[in-house]
Amino acid sequence: MPLSISLITDTVMTPSVRLQEMIRVIRSARTQGEERGIIQKECADIRAQFRQGDNGERSHSLAKLLYVHMLGYPAHFGQMECVRLIASPRYSEKRIGYLGAMMLLDEKQDASLLITNSIKNDLSHSSQYVQSLALCTLACMGSAEMCRDLAPEIERLLRASNCYIKKKATLCAVHIIRKVPELAELFTPSARSLLSEKNHGVLHGAVVLITELCEHNPDTLDQFRKAVPELVQIMKGLVTSSYSPEHNVAGISDPFLQVRILRLLRILGHNNDTASDAMNDLLAQVATNTDSSKTAGSAVLYETVLTIMDINSESGLRVLAVNILGRFLLNNDRNIRYISMTSLQKIVQTDHNAVQRHRGTIVDCLKDQDTSVKRRALELSLALVSAVNIRSMMKELLIFLSTCPPELRSQTTSGIFNVAERYSPSKRWHIDTILHVLTTAGGDVRDETVPNLIQLITTASELHCYTVHKLYRALVKEISQQPLVQVACWCIGEYGDLLLKGECEEIEPVQVTEDDVLDALETVLQSHMSSPATRGFALTATMKLSTRITDNVDRIRSIVSIYGSCIDLELQQRAVEYNALFKKYDHMRAAVLERMPVMGKNSPGHTNGDTSGENKEPDPSKPKPVEAGLLSEPASQVCDLLDLLGGTDTPLQPNPAPTSTPTTTSSTDLLDLLGGLEPTPVLTETVYEKNGLRLKIQCDKQTETEVMVTLIGSNSAQNDITNFSLQAAVPKSVQLQMKAPSGNVIPAHGLGQVTQTVVLNNPNKASLPCLFLSKTKITYLNFNQHIDEIR
Repeated sequence: MPLSISLITDTVMTPSVRLQEMIRVIRSARTQGEERGIIQKECADIRAQFRQGDNGERSHSLAKLLYVHMLGYPAHFGQMECVRLIASPRYSEKRIGYLGAMMLLDEKQDASLLITNSIKNDLSHSSQYVQSLALCTLACMGSAEMCRDLAPEIERLLRASNCYIKKKATLCAVHIIRKVPELAELFTPSARSLLSEKNHGVLHGAVVLITELCEHNPDTLDQFRKAVPELVQIMKGLVTSSYSPEHNVAGISDPFLQVRILRLLRILGHNNDTASDAMNDLLAQVATNTDSSKTAGSAVLYETVLTIMDINSESGLRVLAVNILGRFLLNNDRNIRYISMTSLQKIVQTDHNAVQRHRGTIVDCLKDQDTSVKRRALELSLALVSAVNIRSMMKELLIFLSTCPPELRSQTTSGIFNVAERYSPSKRWHIDTILHVLTTAGGDVRDETVPNLIQLITTASELHCYTVHKLYRALVKEISQQPLVQVACWCIGEYGDLLLKGECEEIEPVQVTEDDVLDALETVLQSHMSSPATRGFALTATMKLSTRITDNVDRIRSIVSIYGSCIDLELQQRAVEYNALFKKYDHMRAAVLERMPVMGKNSPGHTNGDTSGENKEPDPSKPKPVEAGLLSEPASQVCDLLDLLGGTDTPLQPNPAPTSTPTTTSSTDLLDLLGGLEPTPVLTETVYEKNGLRLKIQCDKQTETEVMVTLIGSNSAQNDITNFSLQAAVPKSVQLQMKAPSGNVIPAHGLGQVTQTVVLNNPNKASLPCLFLSKTKITYLNFNQHIDEIR
């Protein structure tokens, strides 16, 4: 019989048979409809019993109603009966009344306020069992109003001589602090004195209470740091104590109390050298003397490791903690392996060398059958990659990629790309690695993989021949991986002349004819597996080959003309533009389709295996060949190219006027032949920095009539910032539109951000700086303190 049912049946001594008979009848119901009928009949009988008043059957009827409530049926009509039974002088009725209150009432119910006086009276009762009923009920469902009214009574019971009452009063005080944090000061003196108790239940409650006080009120940390020696002595007593059947769990003396003490020591020793020094010897003793073969010992060791890593501990102690986590990786319990890798991932940045010693064990966890363990092992393996071990680690990651579950492939490919970009020993190795990933899991890579790889290839001019040969072979072998096909088509279009020469020192030469190359591109264009974007790459590559080959130009013209009537508008437009190049602007075709210049890096910090980190800028003093051809053409003919030449720097006007403004067009689309490649600088400014919260404004877009900015909030404090909200004010001439924020909780230690987009419409074209906001109101909770700031 379940525990709660047993409690109900044990509560009502007479006549319990009727309750058990009702349970038996309900369980024997064959259908849900039959069960509902039995429940409705019983509820009607219970209501009748309640209306009859004090007939000795009220507690039995309420017990039956509580079982009905446990089955999920309405039982709200029993709330007032709970209030009546709590006020009864008989213990048996009080017991079932308090049980009903904990199950049927909560702080949102008005009836809960009616039992406040009864609880207060029972807290002063002569029987410890009646007092415990009141304490348990208050700790379970006490509202903020009840906590304020009864807090002095709880503080009085903390100083009682009865350990049974003192233990329950301590846990009740924890509930009061959580509901009404400002009452924490009331319990601070009593909490310190509870540490001198010998009873383990009282000690456990005292440690929980002190932990709650320190978390809700950081000002009490200094006061309780004076109790660190006392906590250390209690912990040493537990570690060195002899066998005690009352507290022993799998050979560990009261592991629950040990875990609680270690958590409290972690809070008290954080960023405090004196407290940390006082507990270093204890932590070393626990780490070396605790048996990890049982779950209880592993729990104590895990808390010990967390404490060592969070305080200002010695370096040798931190290495010992990492070694304990390394032993956890060899445990047969997957849960222990999981939490071990989670902890190692948190400390890998600060103790990288110590974690590196367990690299082999971590890599072996990639072969685990559990997906969650594989994910943690993957994240930790990626964090362990460095310039020293990049080749060996990449080999293991590529093996894992070929066998990993589908749900992990996207994360694996992204991680491989990131570490390859950071630590690649050479550009050729970098290119080979990305091509291997595209061949293995091309459908799971990020969207920016294709442009990033193309940018890498353009910068490696000495590897153009090697790359185009390797990509051509991959294209002929397999066209199902769309990102790989797109990069291959782009390279064939750009460096097709190198492919046709067949001279490549880095790879075994293969004689490729013009027909072979065009056949491969036609296969891509006609394949049902090719996406519209892939067909666009293939069509552009085919067009570019018209200036790199000599014998099959007519075939290329025929292929391009076919797609002039394609149902895909993007493909049709490009085919029409290319046909115009063949016919009306054939003399410009060689200049328009010349090889792309070296592309600049899209984001700072990417080294791609080199250390220069500088983007190559075009020399403005050199005239562009395309511009030389355009200057001799009438402007009307240039406009007929359907924006094929968008992005040229020189404005073309039939009758230039001094007041005319040149129009330029930029695009990062790889199919745009002459699109701009330079990134736009982002303007940011810090407008608020206090209590660990930093608020920055980033200008995303600015025109004469509109400014779009993003407000970015980050948190460097130790606790999360909650209930975060932003409000802004602007002059009346400007219209303000604030979009929904990304969230209202900013994680601690800079682990996340909250962003909110703001659009400023300026129809009057008044002078308005990009980062302009008249006033900004910032509201948030920090350490449960409500903070309002206006900047």
